[in-house]
Amino acid sequence: MSTGCAIGVDLGGTKLLAGAVDRELNVHHRATRPAHARDDHGVIDTVVCAISEVRDATEGGSGSVEAVGIGIPCLIDQRRGVSVMSTHLPLAGVPFGDLVAERIGLPVFVDNDANAALLAEWRFGAARGTRDAALLTIGTGIGGGLVLGGALQRGSQGAGAELGHMVVQADGPRCNGNCPNRGCLEALASGTALAREARRIARQRPRSGLGRALAAGREISGPLVTELAHDGDAAAIDALGAIGRWLGVGVANLVNMLNPEVVVIGGGVIAAGELLLEPAREVVMERALSPSKEHARIVPARFGAESGMLGAATLAFDGLDGLL
Repeated sequence: MSTGCAIGVDLGGTKLLAGAVDRELNVHHRATRPAHARDDHGVIDTVVCAISEVRDATEGGSGSVEAVGIGIPCLIDQRRGVSVMSTHLPLAGVPFGDLVAERIGLPVFVDNDANAALLAEWRFGAARGTRDAALLTIGTGIGGGLVLGGALQRGSQGAGAELGHMVVQADGPRCNGNCPNRGCLEALASGTALAREARRIARQRPRSGLGRALAAGREISGPLVTELAHDGDAAAIDALGAIGRWLGVGVANLVNMLNPEVVVIGGGVIAAGELLLEPAREVVMERALSPSKEHARIVPARFGAESGMLGAATLAFDGLDGLL
């Protein structure tokens, strides 16, 4: 068993977070980057640059880095180690782990970003001690992860648990990025959807905090909506409530299908806390079946937006220990 650090990399649709993590889940160094890139080479360059920054800081401080785990927002063919398709990044048919390993000279282990986030929450966080759990990570898009019967589920090819692409409104808005569908949960409850809903409300209510922000030319983003909502702006609270209710529709489906002990909500949008979760819980109680709806807890991720990074590091330790 190794005693050094692993670098966990959480690669999202718009940003990257990397950190050197020890086995007690202490984070020694962090690095962030925008994740925009025109092609797979650009994505890999961004990842390698962040890894190098964290590695240099860690090893410069007398620590050691033994492996790297990377969570990517992508369908992954685990048998071939290839990223098959991403709705947000140019990663079709790319042997991602092998290419990064060639550049950095360390073992590299890759999984879907939401699987990595759930791994952290299941081992150490909000889903610890459960045998049946689901996770939704809400950011630019919505990722999903499942633990069923005490095992992380990846599907027959490693492309399973794309929970953000369940359809919750058959004729709803087009989904994000490369998804060909309409009315996906991601299209209606993601950070992207929150910004769209907030802009709509801001135009209708120009005297609100949201309306004034729009008139001032500020970017109407998820973090701004959350900030205004926490400050008491009714329009921002209503925008989060609308997104929370759509989230509740998706969670009700999960509760009915899977009868989980817990549904963990993570990603950047969870900074809204109960302003997002309480409307979701209300919809679940309206729509889901008993006894599942009374049994399932709907809770925020213990590690917030860092679940993916911590889970990616845990993935690396599992790889070193021969558990993958």
